[in-house]
Amino acid sequence: MRLDKFICTCTGLSRIQAKRVIGKGLVKVDGVIEKDQKVKINDQNEVVFDGRHLRFSGPRYIMLNKPDGAVCTSLDDDYRSVFDLFYDLERLEDLLIAGRLDADTTGLLLITDDGKWSHRITSPKKQCKKCYRVISAEAVPQDVVEQFANGIMLKGEKQPTLPAELEILSPTESLLTIHEGKYHQVKRMFGAINNRVVELHREQVGDIALDEDLEPGEWRYLTDEEIASVK
Repeated sequence: MRLDKFICTCTGLSRIQAKRVIGKGLVKVDGVIEKDQKVKINDQNEVVFDGRHLRFSGPRYIMLNKPDGAVCTSLDDDYRSVFDLFYDLERLEDLLIAGRLDADTTGLLLITDDGKWSHRITSPKKQCKKCYRVISAEAVPQDVVEQFANGIMLKGEKQPTLPAELEILSPTESLLTIHEGKYHQVKRMFGAINNRVVELHREQVGDIALDEDLEPGEWRYLTDEEIASVK
């Protein structure tokens, strides 16, 4: 979050007032006077204004580049939790994962303590799109593109999946965009065409794309535009 917005959120000052106190050198970040109102602030920074240590108390919206082998739960004896990556954050128990990923699936994970915002992503009625990069064990024939577009009947389901967009990048690499979130859906869809997913990486949820600058295990707060894109 930008420093000026952070000051507004924590103090109740207007944006103009926040810019003024920053410009006057009344705000310190990690012990140093900071006059750049656009500098980015996160929970790891110590911000002091008028002798007060400010802490972010509003809803949090986080993008994580989930690494391989991390699970989307806090309790698991065999794997580490994605929440272990947020050891510096307070109130971890308030955070929700908006669309979980399997332990061996990597990429974009959205985390928040805003339940309504999370529901807009996870609710089947919203049909929020999710884009995955898929590495398959076998070559994907061109004729299955139409099958995905028409919906795939999964084992144990009564209805086919919603229409999905499959783009074949190479014989064994594809981009798949789905509009729902059934259990192990991508793996089951490829299984339905007698193929197997070897690697799975989520690149986008709705209009929010994974930040290319984030290494596996790294995270950042969402921008205002990214937050607002989830309607």
